Amino acid sequence: MTMTLVETITVGSGGAASIEFTGIPGEGKDLRILVSARGVGSANGSLRINNDSGTKYSYVELEGTGSGPPESTSGTGSTQFPITWGSDGDYTANTFGSVAFYVSNYTSTADKSSSAEAVQENDATYAKLRLHAGLYETSSAVTSIKLLMNSYFVEHSTASLYIIS
Repeated sequence: MTMTLVETITVGSGGAASIEFTGIPGEGKDLRILVSARGVGSANGSLRINNDSGTKYSYVELEGTGSGPPESTSGTGSTQFPITWGSDGDYTANTFGSVAFYVSNYTSTADKSSSAEAVQENDATYAKLRLHAGLYETSSAVTSIKLLMNSYFVEHSTASLYIIS
């Protein structure tokens, strides 16, 4: 298995409401996006494939903070995948959360499955882990992926796209 960096996007001064990878080459098998980010407010957001806002996204998520039982959420017929992209703006200063997002068989004509792990922390007072499994229903290859933040990504947030072959 070879992981090849396609592009790294770093958010500049003033922040950004979204980060988008376009023109994804069709020469690999799977995609991996690694994100280090922080929101101005809530770091909750979403991911959209091929700029498709149709009701083709289904998912299940499990979230835990260590202070009680994990909580789960799910959705079918959604217009995007809900994702937490990093640490919330009111968390410890200059602390960024991490996300790893994976898309299987992105060039095939079969539906695309996905998985993600996201972590946030706020000093020693709070930590959160969110696990995601999803399905994007399409016969088209994945050619673009857009990461959207409910508030916006702060300066120095980064996202890197890798092709796995």
